[in-house]
Amino acid sequence: MKFAAIAAMLVCASGPLFAQNVEVSNAWARTTVPGQKGSGAFMTLTAKEAARLVSVSTPVAGVAEVHEMKMEGDVMKMRALPGGLDLPAGKAVALTPGGYHIMLMDLKAALPKDSTIPLTLVFQDAKGVQSKQELKLPIATTAPAGTAEHKH
Repeated sequence: MKFAAIAAMLVCASGPLFAQNVEVSNAWARTTVPGQKGSGAFMTLTAKEAARLVSVSTPVAGVAEVHEMKMEGDVMKMRALPGGLDLPAGKAVALTPGGYHIMLMDLKAALPKDSTIPLTLVFQDAKGVQSKQELKLPIATTAPAGTAEHKH
């Protein structure tokens, strides 16, 4: 009986040893006011092995998509990335205002400052195997202190 309990604890404790392929850092989402139907979520993703962010979801929004903003001529355009976002091995990919980001649309309620929201990221590795990562994103008006905002 004691052996089974110890074995169960070791299996639970070893979870972080089998870390996800993709490290998420500096994650946050922008605050909204009542009635505002859209916002963005931002973070830095670093994959140990080549992968792709293929989808995102959250219960606070009717739609969550990976988007890209870029200049086309003199016009800034935003579009969904239907195939997902490539994450090259060992290279940090920044999701920032004005670049790649997660668009949260059809918000069900305001996102007040200093609260958090759940967000699920779905990744796919080079072999086509998918994995999920659950996050709790802090809500802020600007990037948290120490978070560099990179432009793409």
